[in-house]
Amino acid sequence: MASAHPSQGLPSGMDPSMVDEYASQSKLLQEFVKIPSIGKAWVFTSKDENASRAMVSVSQSDLLANKKRSFLLNTHISKGSSKSASFQWSPFPVEMSGVSAVVPSPSGEKLLLVRNAEDDDSPTKLEIWGPCQLENEIHVARSVHGSLYADGWFEGISWNQEETLIAYVAEEPPQPKPEFNDSGYRKEGSSQKDYRSWKGQGDTEDNWGETYSNKRIPALFVANITSGEVRALKGIPRSLSAGQVIWAPSSSYSLVFVAWSDDNGFQETPRKLGIKYCYNRPCALYAAADPFKEEADKPSIDSNKGDTAALVKLTADLSSAFFPRFSPDGKYLVFISAKSAVDSGAHNATNSMHKIDWPTDGKLEGSLSVSDVYPL
Repeated sequence: MASAHPSQGLPSGMDPSMVDEYASQSKLLQEFVKIPSIGKAWVFTSKDENASRAMVSVSQSDLLANKKRSFLLNTHISKGSSKSASFQWSPFPVEMSGVSAVVPSPSGEKLLLVRNAEDDDSPTKLEIWGPCQLENEIHVARSVHGSLYADGWFEGISWNQEETLIAYVAEEPPQPKPEFNDSGYRKEGSSQKDYRSWKGQGDTEDNWGETYSNKRIPALFVANITSGEVRALKGIPRSLSAGQVIWAPSSSYSLVFVAWSDDNGFQETPRKLGIKYCYNRPCALYAAADPFKEEADKPSIDSNKGDTAALVKLTADLSSAFFPRFSPDGKYLVFISAKSAVDSGAHNATNSMHKIDWPTDGKLEGSLSVSDVYPL
């Protein structure tokens, strides 16, 4: 009987040497996949100046399930005498299954887990965890807002210093659909049972395109973690898309955020045209009072201007400002600007860094001082 050919049973065009090469590459891929990638990290100070605690969010690819799995790791950091540091990691990571975002409070004593709705009828869930238990679970109906934004641009989830309120960015709730009857538009106040009616689609609204096709109008909301009440930040025009919200220290305008205009830069076209790869579009920093602040403590509003008078534009002289952060002492508001790209229309240009001297009394009256940290 004749012996079998060495390549018998192999796919067409392959020989034994190629099989060995593919096996080697497959093994190498599996080794790379096992290496977790760090998403975010938070460091918490302690009373002991030589020790601190950190929390790290990591992810790892699951080839069999074709998805990424997210985990949380904790570590205690001890400073040595020779400017060295030692890390004592928790024995095992904790998997965050079905979680869209993880944000610890400033002290690290509380933890927010966001579970976005999986369909149009389910609520968004905000879970507040303490050291040993689930302290509160807030279900936010779709009529209040849609999914929280957990992307790289609009995302903004921020605890206040008292750890009682959480500000975040979420999809604006759907606008009411126009209703019609046999004679035309349905009159306001008419009962549904008065006649047969059907709902139109309403005005077309652009989305942010590319990997943001499910994002139309990001809006700002604040949740009270004790009562579970969620309030929207009023007064932001629908021509502005808000994001990257943070809490300000000691100010009647306690929220600072970025807002992108619908106008597309120098072309002045009212289209969003994407954001992830085309961030060369006008944006500015704004400040506003949080919706839970007592009326007596809120900034005065000019009745002739409506609610928008409660917004303060912090970067009126810059065509671009984003990624705001306060210095640890609260004296400066630092941010990035893509002014060069916005003014020229280039997709990507050198960014600059600037800072605003934050008023010690928290009153944002008159023009604020904006200075360069790293100019162009």
